[in-house]
Amino acid sequence: MELLKDLFKDCKSYADKDVVLSGWLRNNRAQKEFGFIDLSDGTTFKTVQVVYDCNLANFTEIQHIRCGASICVKGKFVLTPDAKQPFEIHAEEVVLLGDSGEDYPIQPKRHTREFLRELPHLRVRTNLFNAVFRIRSEAAFAIHTFFHEKGFTYVHTPIITSNDGEGAGQLFSVTTASKNPQTDFFGKNVFLTVTGQLHVEPYAMAFRNVYTFGPAFRAENSNTQKHASEFWMIEPEMAFADLNDEMNMVEELVKYIIGYVLKNCPNEMAFFDSFVEKGLIDRLNAVLNSKSFVRITHHDAIDLLKNSGVKFENTPKYGEDLATEHEKYLTSHFNGPVFVYNWPKDIKAFYMRLNDDGETVAASDLLVPESGELVGGSQREERLDVLLNRMNELHMKKETLDWYVDTRRYGGCVHSGFGLGFERLIMFLTGVDNIRDVESYPRTPNNCDF
Repeated sequence: MELLKDLFKDCKSYADKDVVLSGWLRNNRAQKEFGFIDLSDGTTFKTVQVVYDCNLANFTEIQHIRCGASICVKGKFVLTPDAKQPFEIHAEEVVLLGDSGEDYPIQPKRHTREFLRELPHLRVRTNLFNAVFRIRSEAAFAIHTFFHEKGFTYVHTPIITSNDGEGAGQLFSVTTASKNPQTDFFGKNVFLTVTGQLHVEPYAMAFRNVYTFGPAFRAENSNTQKHASEFWMIEPEMAFADLNDEMNMVEELVKYIIGYVLKNCPNEMAFFDSFVEKGLIDRLNAVLNSKSFVRITHHDAIDLLKNSGVKFENTPKYGEDLATEHEKYLTSHFNGPVFVYNWPKDIKAFYMRLNDDGETVAASDLLVPESGELVGGSQREERLDVLLNRMNELHMKKETLDWYVDTRRYGGCVHSGFGLGFERLIMFLTGVDNIRDVESYPRTPNNCDF
């Protein structure tokens, strides 16, 4: 049995040969004496046209095969250089493998994304979501390939944890429904992880360069297009690396992924460029070919915003976070990605290295055109006394993180790392502007139906 990806790869070698294909029917345009089937076999974004006629014994049956059905086609491979597709299959036999009911909701017409969100188990059969999740697969492979080539060690960090890695308190509890935590399964309060960073840092003290790539969970009651309760994070950690090393690695990784996806998914990217965001490929190529990403301190970024002459809905302030409109202005002003670094300590996590001014930390956020914040990273606080003082300031329960502090007690060193939100990366790569459309089964407030 042949695969469509192989047929498209080497059309001429199959000319006039008999082939066998199996897949799912996307459309069936039946006419009086012949018909045309659009067939997808899942191995490529492209479909193939199958031509059948009234000479087939089960012609009438074939005419009534509905969208979504699975079929097996035996036929002749015919080159069609003057048509839209380079070849088609002239059917000699069409066998129905799995029927599809009349109420199959994915018909050959344009469906809204809101409608398709109600059908996450079926929407991947549409062009848009088929392309999104193929990009997601290839981007994940690109990430692993990048770190493997760099000599990083891949670490699997726990999903169930007793720590709040970000200190924000937006945690999902894990319980066996016991009222008393002391008699619960773990004998204490435990949660779904919000980050793998704290658990992967100790591995950097043994392997030097490590990364984790897995799910994270935030009980944040937010219904924006960029937030989900379950998402995936790429979190590298590098020993003997400072903030500049961290930003260099972020830039190299982002460019590598863009290059990989453009090279390996040309059909999907052309689809997004035509139907999702006009000029997407040019935008990505501009990032890929840029000399280096702009770097600006948080203080200077606020200065720039204040002096821009633009009346922002949210007034930019020195000690506060950037709003989405601020991020858009900065990436537009510099015409590309921007690192904003040296952030106010009061709006950043406890583990970020305190700068000499005592007011800022060695942290960086990468802002990219259209998507805003894509990566957040920092140089970690390696000084034991400073880290403990910072935890005291925030009234943190140090006993639950004593194991983490050990990395500073026993052979600590300058080290840095970052977190790349995988879904935001996919949004950046595809132009799709809602996180619910780049997750297979999105989990958001009041939404966990599958």
